[in-house]
Amino acid sequence: MIKDVNHIGVAVKSIETALPFYTGTLGLTFEAVENVESQRVRVAFIKAGNCKIELLEPTSPDSPVAKFIEKRGEGIHHVALSVDNIEDRIQDMIEKGIQMIDSTSRKGAGGANIAFMHPKASNGVLVEFCEKAAKQHDN
Repeated sequence: MIKDVNHIGVAVKSIETALPFYTGTLGLTFEAVENVESQRVRVAFIKAGNCKIELLEPTSPDSPVAKFIEKRGEGIHHVALSVDNIEDRIQDMIEKGIQMIDSTSRKGAGGANIAFMHPKASNGVLVEFCEKAAKQHDN
């Protein structure tokens, strides 16, 4: 079951350059930065009401986020939906004929289990399923 929108991922060239807009201009609360080596990205977590914004800064020119920025520029990269059982959601999508990038979950930022749906299956939007770890900070 999909519970809610967990976060919106925003691809940026530099967290340090982008962060003042979200914290200063919009008045949102910065929480932390984490390196996610497996994704070759730094992630800044920003609290935005009952949702988060994650600023995604590539740490390698061949990372998926770097390729996204090169092709489309900075901006919304993905929408993440919270789910109760990510493996069940993945199988449900596959059974419905939905193309998944990930056929099983993998570790993402904040210790969450994540899996991405191919944007061709969702009208050009990269959709992430996100199952948070039990002992994670309030996301």
